Amino acid sequence: MRILALDSSGLVASVAVVEDGMTDDQVIAEYTVNYKKTHSQTLLPMLDEIVKMTELDLNSVDAIAVAAGPGSFTGLRIGSATAKGLGLALDKPLIHIPTLEGLAYNLCGSSDIVCPIMDARRGQVYTGIYEFEGNCLKVLEDQMAISIEDLGKRLVGYLREQERRVTFLGDGVPVFRGVLEEKILHGQNIAFAPANMNRQRAASVGTLGLQYYKEGRTESAAEHQPDYLRVSQAERERKERLGND
Repeated sequence: MRILALDSSGLVASVAVVEDGMTDDQVIAEYTVNYKKTHSQTLLPMLDEIVKMTELDLNSVDAIAVAAGPGSFTGLRIGSATAKGLGLALDKPLIHIPTLEGLAYNLCGSSDIVCPIMDARRGQVYTGIYEFEGNCLKVLEDQMAISIEDLGKRLVGYLREQERRVTFLGDGVPVFRGVLEEKILHGQNIAFAPANMNRQRAASVGTLGLQYYKEGRTESAAEHQPDYLRVSQAERERKERLGND
């Protein structure tokens, strides 16, 4: 089985091809860029480069896994549009991967409670709380948009009850690390993922996609819609204007 994976949900753009084998899964190729370019400039050229380098016939792909939100509204639209276009052109199903689950899967096999955080602005984070049973991702609290203070309160309960460490990752870490360490979770058993694991990776989206595909968790390209979790700033401003009229 072969999965093409895309992630443009945050600051990082990432494309990967993942296969399952007789004894283990493997990443055939991964192209990840965390730089000051828009995903509309990078995603398709990255895919094209992977196709050339691996001599990949896109028709050999069984499904397309896409990080489907939450995240950057523009990034999600670009990723979803790319996945939908490929799915329709190739007549392949899509695998809808919640962004925070894909990000958490970077730490597959960890014994820690895993807490990815993405900066959602306005003092909030997109987050979820997870743990692993072997290679199986277990959702303790589904992805949500909440304040960093509210997240801290939820995590204190896990830290007290289970006496385990919480590991954070994601683009929210550089924004909130100081307040987490010095105030919200001061003195608690917390850690932060290293550079090779702390941002979105399509290889994780694709590996998780292999599992979800085997579980029958697919959708058609026409059915796919990203999960924004909250309305965009433009929509909020429009509602405020209408409310003042």
